[in-house]
Amino acid sequence: MTSQPAWRGVIPRVCRCLALCQLLLAGPGWLRAQDQFEIHVLEYEELEPGEFTLETHMNYVGEGTRTFEGRVAPTQDQLHVTYELTGGITSYASFGVMQLNAKLPGSGLQAAGWRLVPHFYVPMSWHWPVDVGLVAEFAFEKAAWSADAQTIELVPVLEKHLGRTEIDVNPEIGRALHGPDVGRGWEFGLAARVGYRATKRFTPSVEYYGDYGQLTGFQPWRDQSHVVIPGGDFRLGTRVIWNVGVGFGLTSAGDQLVYKSRLEISFGGRSRH
Repeated sequence: MTSQPAWRGVIPRVCRCLALCQLLLAGPGWLRAQDQFEIHVLEYEELEPGEFTLETHMNYVGEGTRTFEGRVAPTQDQLHVTYELTGGITSYASFGVMQLNAKLPGSGLQAAGWRLVPHFYVPMSWHWPVDVGLVAEFAFEKAAWSADAQTIELVPVLEKHLGRTEIDVNPEIGRALHGPDVGRGWEFGLAARVGYRATKRFTPSVEYYGDYGQLTGFQPWRDQSHVVIPGGDFRLGTRVIWNVGVGFGLTSAGDQLVYKSRLEISFGGRSRH
């Protein structure tokens, strides 16, 4: 009897996981879930003390807004480059710093702001059925790139592995701390990822990002932002991962075509496989 190719099991597994995500997404669901500076579904990442990750996010808006919204520049043809360094403090806590940059058509790369990012994780030794974490982002951004100069975002991290299938869900709440949107209060978004570890070197995936509006009352569907990004992770070495994808907007709100790339290099501590 001839054996079936390994990839033959990918489609049914991914379909089942997408169905699970659809159930999750059918519930309440904004924010900056699809963030131009960091298009990334956060995964459970328990760093040991002295271990670091350095990430470079490069995102390009192929089809976005074309007019200014107040002082905020249109997103069409914007390039965003973000550098993120995260270091392990204990086995369940780490701290990251992000430096944001952006480029408008016809201009050079400009500094756009900073973010401070503490991470907390439930230790795997507790043997919970789902890996759980919490990531906070305190953002300080310039007016050309964000209407609100200071914001806070709280992102729970929920992760589950089913054989070779990886499921990550990030329900998000956030609010402006300084700027015109302070009065809007807390808003809700959702990001999710389903990946299938096809080989040791490649994991194809589908990501979803949704911005729904205020917690006290979601916006109409036409005013919400929903983006789907097919892509995948390439493991270039034991400590190097390159993620790429192309995003498509499902509503007229927000950007309609986005190209994303994230390169992650880990160093220090013991080698993670």
